[in-house]
Amino acid sequence: MEECISVFDMLKIGVGPSSSHTLGPWRAAERFLKELKDESILDQIKRVKVDLYGSLSLTGKGHATDLSVMLGLSGQDPEYIPVDNIAGIIKKIEDTNEIILADEYSIPFYFLQDIVFNKEFLPFHANGLKFTAYKNDDSEYESTFYSIGGGFVVKEERENAKIKEVIKCAFPFPIQNAVELLNYTISENKSISEIVYENEKSMRSEEEIHSELMRIWNTMLECMYIGCHTGGILPGGLHVRRRAFDMHQNLIGLSNYNDPQSWLEEIRKTEVKFRQILKWVSCFALAVNEVNASLGRVVTAPTNGSAGVIPAVLMYYLVIENHNAGEKEIKQFLMVAGEIGSIFKKGSTISAAMGGCQAEIGVSSSMAAAALCELMGGTPAQVLMAAEIAMEHHLGLTCDPIGGLVQIPCIERNTMGAIKAINAAELALETDSKNAKVPLDKVINTMWQTAKDMNSKYKETSEGGLAVAVNMADC
Repeated sequence: MEECISVFDMLKIGVGPSSSHTLGPWRAAERFLKELKDESILDQIKRVKVDLYGSLSLTGKGHATDLSVMLGLSGQDPEYIPVDNIAGIIKKIEDTNEIILADEYSIPFYFLQDIVFNKEFLPFHANGLKFTAYKNDDSEYESTFYSIGGGFVVKEERENAKIKEVIKCAFPFPIQNAVELLNYTISENKSISEIVYENEKSMRSEEEIHSELMRIWNTMLECMYIGCHTGGILPGGLHVRRRAFDMHQNLIGLSNYNDPQSWLEEIRKTEVKFRQILKWVSCFALAVNEVNASLGRVVTAPTNGSAGVIPAVLMYYLVIENHNAGEKEIKQFLMVAGEIGSIFKKGSTISAAMGGCQAEIGVSSSMAAAALCELMGGTPAQVLMAAEIAMEHHLGLTCDPIGGLVQIPCIERNTMGAIKAINAAELALETDSKNAKVPLDKVINTMWQTAKDMNSKYKETSEGGLAVAVNMADC
């Protein structure tokens, strides 16, 4: 049975700044708590220690990995926690040297001692973390997790470990690669979004699919809205000034609106010359990733560091290309984007710690290009071509965040990924797919080979590139 990855696996609602370094460790802490409950030992724990390894250690401070672990151990849910509460929860832990484990049992917790940053890498994946729980009888319970990108968390499958049955869904159209997806669209005479919809219906009701897709979009829209209406300096020490606020003010002027939806309608009334379009798309992308950089709520798409690309391109379609578009087109876009992302995850990686920024911005640009191409009337073959073009021109993109923060060059890269996605969709629409020389699956395989060949210092370690050429003192 093929691995089945849902759209809702690829597009997750969570808290910034990183899906692999914030959301993943947070989810790992939740899973650790579940293990303690399943073992019926949660009420016997007197201390918990967390060891971070590899990229989680090297850039963990800048990505708030330590904070996310504390929030996860506290029993907070990244999807629903009021973001305004985060600072208070962290401050209380630091001030009292106590943590309320699973929001049930108070135990001592000295975050400077109980969260350990280990520079060495574990062999299974660059993002490893180990939880150790000390029981009242002085025995220990350990569990190791790996954050593999996009908020996905796994445990290493050891050769001699007890074999666990993996429960997999049964999609009517199981898809492992782009060729299989294209063949289904031909044999079933359906678009890519229609194939994806049939798969999703095998897991959820039509009402749930609708409501969840719209919840994802509304989170994206609210995120853009917040980012466009929030000025100031981003946290972290780089003193990065938010730019979406000023850019937005210059674009929209004194328009009258009072919520995200009426804001969208007002943007539809603005000037749409080429320069304005570039500015709007860039503004939307900047807004999302400035919210992400300040521990705001975003949609992982497929990662937090690349969360601005897909909402920016979808917003472009809604406010520039098609003023009559609504829920139907929004759902169609998200389903295509999610499917393309899942194919990349199966065939390569969506983790910058494994593949550099090509695995984040490159994949998100590919997802957005494909989704836009279908909305613009592209055939399934052209949709896959759009995805291929977008990734082809991100191959080899490194991940070298200054100060380990998801700010420079990460925020600007979302604007570039969004613009490239629009360009890729247009190129595909003007091309006969029969003349395509490079299939999407070949690009995905090339991306993986490039990832394996890439020097580790360019894989989200802050040990190479811009991260060492420009230091905190320069900022």
